[in-house]
Amino acid sequence: MRKLLQRPKIQLALTITAAVLLFAALIFPNVLSRLTPIGFLRIPVEGAVILGVLAVLPGRARKIFAVVAGSLVGLLVIEKCLDMGFFEELNRPFDPVLDWVLFDDAFSFAADSYGRPASIAAVVAVLLLVLAILALTSWSVLRVGDLVARHKRRSAITAGGLAVAWGLTFALGVSITGAVPVAARSTATYAWDRAHQARAGLRDGAEFRQEVQQDAFKTVPPARMLTGLEGKDVIFTFVESYGRSAVEGVALSPVTRPVLDGGAAELSKAGFAARSGWLTSPTFGGGSWLAHATFESGLWINNEQRYRNLVSSDRLTLTRAFKNKTYRTVSIMPGATRAWPEGNFYGYDQVWDSRNLGYQGPKFSWSPMPDQYTLKHFNDIEYKKTGRGPLMVEMPLVSSHTPWAPIPDYLPDWNQVGDGSIYTTMEAAGQKPKALWAEPKKVRAEYGKSIVYSLTALINWIKLYGDDNLVMVFAGDHQPSPIAAGAGASHDVPVTIVAKDPGVLDRVTSWGWAEGLRPKPETPVWPMSDFRDKFFAAFGEQTPAS
Repeated sequence: MRKLLQRPKIQLALTITAAVLLFAALIFPNVLSRLTPIGFLRIPVEGAVILGVLAVLPGRARKIFAVVAGSLVGLLVIEKCLDMGFFEELNRPFDPVLDWVLFDDAFSFAADSYGRPASIAAVVAVLLLVLAILALTSWSVLRVGDLVARHKRRSAITAGGLAVAWGLTFALGVSITGAVPVAARSTATYAWDRAHQARAGLRDGAEFRQEVQQDAFKTVPPARMLTGLEGKDVIFTFVESYGRSAVEGVALSPVTRPVLDGGAAELSKAGFAARSGWLTSPTFGGGSWLAHATFESGLWINNEQRYRNLVSSDRLTLTRAFKNKTYRTVSIMPGATRAWPEGNFYGYDQVWDSRNLGYQGPKFSWSPMPDQYTLKHFNDIEYKKTGRGPLMVEMPLVSSHTPWAPIPDYLPDWNQVGDGSIYTTMEAAGQKPKALWAEPKKVRAEYGKSIVYSLTALINWIKLYGDDNLVMVFAGDHQPSPIAAGAGASHDVPVTIVAKDPGVLDRVTSWGWAEGLRPKPETPVWPMSDFRDKFFAAFGEQTPAS
């Protein structure tokens, strides 16, 4: 084998391969749609720099530089691959400082969708790919360095020629497609941007610790807070992945609008009225807990570092404000499968999760239980209990969580829900995630069906079980991933307040929200972090200190 590899033609082929790999690594994009042959018809200025440095360094220093440069290029390729995945799922690039915690959730999601053995195999494959990329980029620079060492003068001329060609095409604005310039500086710019992002992430922690203490409602006496809701049961419900695309998207609105408009009419017959607006979520495609924290705290919580700093603070949350008013504060968390210590920060008296909600049926992929079961069981454990005081509840509904297969059927007779055993045959007959995601064009339609299911269950619960004192606020937590939301989707989500008492909705007249369960295109859009303060101001007696 060694003799074979030493043949001149094999050596030449290896050198050409190394040069091509290095070139491809320097041009490699971080967005999947740019991974096209035309995208590689560019001149990387970093290539000229690497050739020039290799040409002037002595032997040992050249090898050290080759290994370091190759490793750095490899790391940037890996991060660009991560960017591709994050753009496809979360509509943003990977954060090299703050996003590592998300891999645990990604593994859990993959295990729920494809099975634990397949997920472990995927992790092993990814780790091997990472090692392979680092090895190949380092080998490529070393191999090119050996060639440069044998032809220093020619290499220096080549480096100079590449630099001149890059400079001319940059100055003239030469572009093959009219959008992507031939003169590429993507690797250097990308590395600079990532370093700047990492620095900003580290600095943000210190800034946020000051921001969290700036609270206009911190000193407002509890007696003057939430006086407009005395005696009411206030339920804040998040509908998983319920985004603006579900309400206005061309492909989805024909499915969801009849549910929202028909539901508004049915609720009106039952004596309820509703107003709806838009909130801009801090996250996209996932990270529901960041949206919940933003909604509760009145602060923009768009990364895990901010979340951790928030829950270790004494920030006044919506829940804590109700607790201070002697409400019973309850969290219904059907998606939680383990202890949730953050509940103490928010101020919950009771946390119900998948371990104590009494569900005896099957999981629906990621979702531990159907939304209709959660809502029905909520009646038994809290809402319909006799002799209770006023309730404040936060309740995420999770049947519309990705991967949107299988989706439970809505049961018109709520007494059929029982302990959830009825869902066993339903889940077994439903579509499996593997089959759905093998045909990406069908994913958006299934997402729409899941939203219809969750909204149908929620609206009918209000109609069937809601009493005169109910105030229901339900909102999306974030848009679904781009495969369902579509390209260029915003971070906006719908938010709706439903009540029987006209006095409740009179207090939010100034908000400019649309009548019914569906906000209009011209309805005002607020950052989700504005909701807490606007809610406190609308339903309290005292204007906060500025």
